[in-house]
Amino acid sequence: MKEPILFRRDDCLTYNQALYWKDLLYRTVKIGTEVEFAMPKGVRKEDFLPALVLALQPSQDLSNLGCYGVLDVISEHCGIEVQVIGRQPYYSALIEQYRRIFALLPEGIRARPTCGLHYHVLTIGLSEPVPEIILANVWNLTRRYAPYLRFLTSAGDSMTALCRRRNYTSHLEMVRHTPGVYSMREIQQLLRESRRVPEHQNFLNLEHVRFNEQGAITDFHLEFRFPDADLSPTAIVAKTFLFLAMILKAVEMSQYGVIHVGRIREWRRKVELLDMLSNNDGPLATSDTGRVTPKVIEELRVGCRELLELLKPVFARFEHNPSFEVLSLLAETPISLLRASGRDWSQIEEILAERAVAVVDELDKTDRALMRRIELAELTGYPAPEAWKWDAARDLYLTPQELEKRLKRLDAWRGLAWDAELGTMVFRK
Repeated sequence: MKEPILFRRDDCLTYNQALYWKDLLYRTVKIGTEVEFAMPKGVRKEDFLPALVLALQPSQDLSNLGCYGVLDVISEHCGIEVQVIGRQPYYSALIEQYRRIFALLPEGIRARPTCGLHYHVLTIGLSEPVPEIILANVWNLTRRYAPYLRFLTSAGDSMTALCRRRNYTSHLEMVRHTPGVYSMREIQQLLRESRRVPEHQNFLNLEHVRFNEQGAITDFHLEFRFPDADLSPTAIVAKTFLFLAMILKAVEMSQYGVIHVGRIREWRRKVELLDMLSNNDGPLATSDTGRVTPKVIEELRVGCRELLELLKPVFARFEHNPSFEVLSLLAETPISLLRASGRDWSQIEEILAERAVAVVDELDKTDRALMRRIELAELTGYPAPEAWKWDAARDLYLTPQELEKRLKRLDAWRGLAWDAELGTMVFRK
């Protein structure tokens, strides 16, 4: 990717501070969603809503996931909103949860342009404030890649309406305010006082953030509002990890300063791209994306690739997680282009689910027996790995070649290392 421009700050994190905050936020950040959709054609909301509430069994308690992790099911101007409780993201748990939720939704629900998909990223119960520079990097990382994020998460159904209209997720204030000039508390106040954009409808909504007197964040709660409505569980989960990766990358960058949005000509072009994708000029509730030509689409794809290249090292931390592969597909062919090509939601989910292949082949009984020998330290006291492997192969009735093949697979999955003190193989993760 292009080398990012960073402007220095006096409050940069030290290496150890960055390690601390990256680990702490990874462990404590919860991400919840507001999934909006319209009723099936010919169905009245008042007939639809009670049955859906009964099916999804919302807990109405943020500390209780309940059966499906649903906080509430409410009436929205666009139709129905399912509020999914924030939880620490883990791929297999999330994909199972969203698939169970969508399996209970009646056939025929629609992702109309009035519907959105909002991601709430928050920490609960932190005993210390988050350094302001981390939020400044989240803000500018979002600004720098805003047109590409908008493209990657677009879900309109035609080439002239790739996105819903700007009113619901406006970039007009966001592009104006930089942490190179203002503190994040001042930027929040500018968003709050804006007459052009209601505070809660900003591209990246900061209304829930709370600061202490020194400007650090006591309530870290962001809302990424720009994704279009999405009825694909695989896509929803992949974007969850996109936003988690952006938070963790912001921590890494905070060792060196705050990322810049780019040189003036590049920045002006990014604002032009945003205006092409997100405006109020389309019919009904859509943007008019008629100026988005094949050449512009390729330009947007290049920006998406740059973003994912920047974030890829962070994804290595997410074990057994195919989100990066799904996002790489969406960077080239977002849901909007898939819908514009005539594919319906079930076909889109099938395409994305195929990309989300399992990280590891299904383990057989012998693999599990080998894992047990390692995890429970059943074979210890060997002078070298070769001696351990000889006895492990004999114990499991394997040839040395077959044992090596299985160890190689486990190493790729969980990482293997020789512990000379114990005289045995151990897992690193």
